Amino acid sequence: MLSENIKNLRKAKGMSQEELAIKLNVVRQTISKWEKGLSVPDSEMLIKIAEELDTTVNLLLGETVEPSNTSEMQVLAAKLELLNEQFAKRNENRRKIWRIIFIVLGALALLSITKCLVDYIYFLNAMHDINASTSIIGGFDGPTEIYITSGNLRISQIIFTMIIAVISGIGIYKTRRR
Repeated sequence: MLSENIKNLRKAKGMSQEELAIKLNVVRQTISKWEKGLSVPDSEMLIKIAEELDTTVNLLLGETVEPSNTSEMQVLAAKLELLNEQFAKRNENRRKIWRIIFIVLGALALLSITKCLVDYIYFLNAMHDINASTSIIGGFDGPTEIYITSGNLRISQIIFTMIIAVISGIGIYKTRRR
């Protein structure tokens, strides 16, 4: 009974015979003899064994302790697995959110670029109509000045939009499922 209890309690704590021997200041062979029932520890040693195995002397000497199916390492591994699952789920949710953000930004950037191109094509057609018309007095000077001042703003808007489109493209690529 004592030999089985020492062995089962030691294994439940996840300790080797060597580790228990070091804590009790004995050699590993002594632990092995106790667990095989070839020798019995004295009363002082029983108290030390009980303290190291977090149990009582009565339990060591009393009823048989059944071997535990789940050691502390298995419980810890199960908890770590649960934490890893939660962490992976949170990361997957974050990835999806960022992917949606990048897709929306990319779509908005493409719409903005398309609008700028449509406006530019409309402007070119209007300028062509102005140049083609002989009835406009003053010629080409007025609209050219207006275009230059508003053209700088449009070019910076297009450049900014292109940068956003590139960033969103990179973001969509980086947040893909692997």
